[in-house]
Order: sequence, then structure tokens, then C-alpha cells
Amino acid sequence: MNFVPEKQQQVTQIHASLIIAVVTAINDPSLMPELERALTLSEENGWKQLVSGIRRIIKGDRDSSILNGMDEEDSMILDAILRGIQNPGTLPDANKEADPALAAPMFAQLIHAAATGDASALSMLGSMAEQMSNTQGDLARFSTLIKPMVDGERDIDRLCGKIGPQGESLVVSIISELAKLDAH
Repeated sequence: MNFVPEKQQQVTQIHASLIIAVVTAINDPSLMPELERALTLSEENGWKQLVSGIRRIIKGDRDSSILNGMDEEDSMILDAILRGIQNPGTLPDANKEADPALAAPMFAQLIHAAATGDASALSMLGSMAEQMSNTQGDLARFSTLIKPMVDGERDIDRLCGKIGPQGESLVVSIISELAKLDAH
């Protein structure tokens, strides 16, 4: 499956902790109970297809046909897991922050959808926020700003009071994208 490289990199980076956790647990079965708890929580948050694909990989399925029927984001995550199993050098850096310029349109779409009642978008944002909260720096602090933005907060000063320059750049970009979406 061919993905736009920038988008694939962004999705992979956002979900780095999950991708790394799956590959690590496959290589060290003692970590499987902790991974299974995370998968169960992800499944409860609406990521059923993704979790199904991950469980197939855990059981030993390494065929790219596992991507069939998955949405683009799930396919990118599963593809990153499969590549990481074959070559751990392809795994994303769990400590690297996502590029705000690439993330803003995606977050704005999800926030807008969640604010207008889309339960799957809200669930996806919840899962992403949970994963981001397990990182450090602006990405972890940004995870606490998602709910206020879904609830309609657009004041950049309120949102960015405890976040660094890169996180502020992301928030400003998201607010700009949300303004475009709200105008339609």
C-alpha cells in the first residue's frame, strides 16, 4: 500500500508508543499482558479494526493482506508494526514530537467532527490523547488541550498557558484550521 510519506510519518509518530509496544511485546512475551490491557482499552475506545489487525500480527500473521479493509490510518499503523518487526531500525522515535504543520489539519478535522457529535472521532481523539499523555514535553501537555478544544475553547492564551513554542504552534495551527471548518 502506498502512503503519502509525510502523512505516514506523522501518523506513525503520533502512534509511536503503540507501534513500539507491539513490536517490543512480540520480541519479549513477558510484556504481552501489559500490551493486552492497552489493546483492550483501545478496543473499548472504538479501535476494534486496528486491534483486530494487531492481534493477527501478534498471532504470527505477517502478510500485507492484513491491511485489506482497514482505513488509511489503521493501515499506516499496522504497516509500521510489520516493518518494525522486520527491521527495528524503521521504528519511530518515541521521544520525537510530531510535526505541528502536518498534524494540525488532521486534529482540526477530528476535533470538529467530535464537537459535532461524531462518536468515532471523539473516541479516536481520546485514544490519541491517552497515547500522547505517555510521552514527554509539549506533546504530553497538548494531550490535555484536546477536550477543551472539542468543548469549543478557541482562546489561544488560555490553551497555550502551559505549553512550549512547538506546542503553541500546533494549537495556533489547529485553531486556524478549526476557524475554516466552523465557517462552512
